[in-house]
Amino acid sequence: MTVTAARTLTSAMACFVGIGLPSTAANLARRTHAPGLWMIYESGTLGAAPDTLPLSIGDGILAETADSVVSVPEIFNYWLQPGRIDVGFLGAAQIDRYGNINTTVIGDYTDPAVRLPGAGGAPEIAASCREVVVIVRQSRRTFVESVDFVTSVGHGRGPGDRDRLGLPGAGPTRVITDLGVLEPHPDTRELTLVSVHPGVALGDVHAATGWELSVSPDLTTTPEPRPAELAALRGLTRS
Repeated sequence: MTVTAARTLTSAMACFVGIGLPSTAANLARRTHAPGLWMIYESGTLGAAPDTLPLSIGDGILAETADSVVSVPEIFNYWLQPGRIDVGFLGAAQIDRYGNINTTVIGDYTDPAVRLPGAGGAPEIAASCREVVVIVRQSRRTFVESVDFVTSVGHGRGPGDRDRLGLPGAGPTRVITDLGVLEPHPDTRELTLVSVHPGVALGDVHAATGWELSVSPDLTTTPEPRPAELAALRGLTRS
C-alpha cells in the first residue's frame, strides 16, 4: 500500500502531505525515485526533507529541514487556494463511493459515538489541490455507503457536483488501500476498483466495501514492491 502510494509521486510535484500513512508514502518517494519531491506540511514548512518520519505537523524536524517556514495563513492563501499544489495526500476515517471523506465524527454529529480529530486543512486540500490521492486501510467500517459527516468533499454525489460547489481541484483521482487501487469512473465519478494487490482475491475487496463495488473490466494486479523500495521503507520506519 505504501509503496504503491509512493509511486504516484514524482520529482516534479509539489505535494501537500498529511501525517500518518500519507507522510510515510511521500517520504518513501523522496528517498527512492523522487528525490526532488517538494513536500509541504500544514504547519507552514515548504520543502521539508526530514531524515525520520515526523510525529506530527508540529514536529521540529520539519522546520529544521525545510527550505522555508511561513505562516499557516500564507500556506493556505498563497500556496493552496490559488492551485499551486499539484497533489494533496490524505487519509480518512470514512470514505464513500464518491470519495467524500469523514474525519469529524462517527454517528450523529450532535451525539456522536466517536469524535474524530477533525478537519484541519483537509477540506481546503480536497478543494484546491490539482488532484488528491487518498491512502487508507480498507474495511466495511471505513468504506461506507454514505459518510456520517462530509469533512472533505470528494466528488459529492456524482458528476458535476464539484463544479456546482465551485471547487477548483480535480478531487480524488486515486484511492490506495491495503487491498488494491480505486479510481473514479470518468462518467459516474464512482470509485471503481482498477487494481488488486498480489495475493488479494476480488472477493476480499468486495467483502471489505460497504457498497456494491464497481470493478474495471481491465482489472490488473498491482506491481510488487521492488527490493530497493522495501529496504528504503524499512529504513524509514526504523529511523
